[in-house]
Amino acid sequence: MRPRQEPGRPHRCVMTRLLLLLALALSCRCCPDNCLCSLETVKCQNLDLNAIPHSLPANIKSLFITGNSISQINQTSFPTRLENLTDLYLSDNEMELVEAGAFQNLPNLERLDLSNNRILTFDEHALPDDNKLKLLNLSRSFHNGSLLDFFPRANLLQLATLDLSNNNLEHHRLDGTFTAMSSLVTLSLRNTLLYTIENWSLPALRDLDLRDNNLKFLPSATLAEFSINRSLRIQLLGNPWRCNCIIDDLVAWLKNSTQVVDSDNLTCFDPEAMRHTPLLQVQQSQLECSNRDGVLETSYVFLGLVLALIGVIFLLVLYLNRKGIKRWIYNIRDACRDHMEGYHYRYEINSDPRLANLSINSDV
Repeated sequence: MRPRQEPGRPHRCVMTRLLLLLALALSCRCCPDNCLCSLETVKCQNLDLNAIPHSLPANIKSLFITGNSISQINQTSFPTRLENLTDLYLSDNEMELVEAGAFQNLPNLERLDLSNNRILTFDEHALPDDNKLKLLNLSRSFHNGSLLDFFPRANLLQLATLDLSNNNLEHHRLDGTFTAMSSLVTLSLRNTLLYTIENWSLPALRDLDLRDNNLKFLPSATLAEFSINRSLRIQLLGNPWRCNCIIDDLVAWLKNSTQVVDSDNLTCFDPEAMRHTPLLQVQQSQLECSNRDGVLETSYVFLGLVLALIGVIFLLVLYLNRKGIKRWIYNIRDACRDHMEGYHYRYEINSDPRLANLSINSDV
């Protein structure tokens, strides 16, 4: 015998389901216009957008907004809290400003791609203080090297992968830039025009890409720091190594270490006689600085000092004889004035016939 249902119970069940469906519909907002939405991913690519679309599904996990014209992002870019968003791709947007609070409503963001932009300002408070960012791609995105100031100040304690490749860091030192990133495992500095690497303290680092830079040698202190971190793997291909006495420590280290994964392909660039010679085949006897180079450098220094001394003496003589020089200049000026007056007088006589006749009669 079927149990007797209470009056009105089916209606209450139907109403409950309708309310649940309505709440679900409200929480899962519509897909932005002209974007592609599938499951938990939204793609708004090459749509010439100038701002982040606001009508994003609440359950979104991956957001691709690439190839647009979004010059800046700020607190209004993500007005609604998106708890599930972990992957955000904002490359190729001609972006210049990342202002404070830009990612404040993305508490679980783990991967952020800002590559191929021209960022002028990246505020240190753009991310939440307790952010969970693990990967940051800033390849080909620096308009100037001042963005390096962002890293020591931002709270990137969980960042494991950082890509700074293809940026111009030629005139910027990296001392202390990454020391606050205690979890950093992978760092790419490929093609950044670096000419030196000093003062590294990244015990968790496992992969370091230094290919295609302007490194001519590595300081002994840097080699010692690399050796302490035995799990570190380094790539050094594509640098113009100068094979003279300044590189002897690097050559010895390469022959006794397995940390450089492309050591077999490293070759000398300078001097010309050793160009394309593999570093692992270079002998210590070949790394002597020639006397001619030393004498030449010393000659340039000596010549510069002599010229500077001559210049100082010349200025001193001018200062001590300033009154005599002034008097000499005045005498020259007066002599020139007398000469010009005489010339002018003779010119007036020659140009006036009456004065010319008087001059002739007086001569007679």
